[in-house]
Amino acid sequence: MSEPEVILQAEHVCKQFTRICSDYGLKDVLLHSFSFFYQHLNSREFRALDDISFTLKRGESLAILGANGAGKSTLLSLIGGIIRPTSGELHVNGRIGLMLELGSGFCHDLSGRENIMLNGLLLGATRREIRDLTDEIIDFSGLRDFIDEPLRTYSTGMQTRLGFAIAVHLKPDIMLIDEVLAVGDSEFRRKCQQKLAEMKQDGVVCILVTHALEHAENYCERAIYLDHGKIVFSGETRTVTDAIRKSGYEY
Repeated sequence: MSEPEVILQAEHVCKQFTRICSDYGLKDVLLHSFSFFYQHLNSREFRALDDISFTLKRGESLAILGANGAGKSTLLSLIGGIIRPTSGELHVNGRIGLMLELGSGFCHDLSGRENIMLNGLLLGATRREIRDLTDEIIDFSGLRDFIDEPLRTYSTGMQTRLGFAIAVHLKPDIMLIDEVLAVGDSEFRRKCQQKLAEMKQDGVVCILVTHALEHAENYCERAIYLDHGKIVFSGETRTVTDAIRKSGYEY
């Protein structure tokens, strides 16, 4: 039997941002010209991710854990192609399904049905693909009675259900989910879990960012824990979550 196909490979990935810093107050603003500030502002380099390496094969699932500011969402944004690494290599083989934050890729003045088309196009699907899947997406979301209403009339939970339904039905090779499983009622979470299990059986790589160790244990077989942009723990999910609990690290 052949080895499963490598879908995602990160090799020594680093991401650095530049922060503009100033100790000047209102008095300095009133007394000095803009050219003065341009000459005296300091910039500092901030490394959000530092030497990140891992490989995911078809059908594998990974939880990305860590406290606020650890670099979790930055790593997800790199994988999703929203930003690029400062150094290192990140190889993605296939279509990506994004569920990064509530309302991302949506226009609140358009209807739910129109947002299915808009969001699908942003995720790389063709118009024909989206039209063929629209009824299935609507049924999964449970929003048929509201699908032609403007998105601004939707509750947070309704937007979450629609966004998740779109992302999982566009046949992604990699599914990226940022905290969305903590939102919504128990029925929605059950549907999420069932759908993710089906996707895994179909060979989809699922990557979940979460603060909830129990979500990582329920959904993912592997996990990494980030602290200040570095991988501290990596391995089977239960081994990683046990190490986090024993170490006293925040999550």
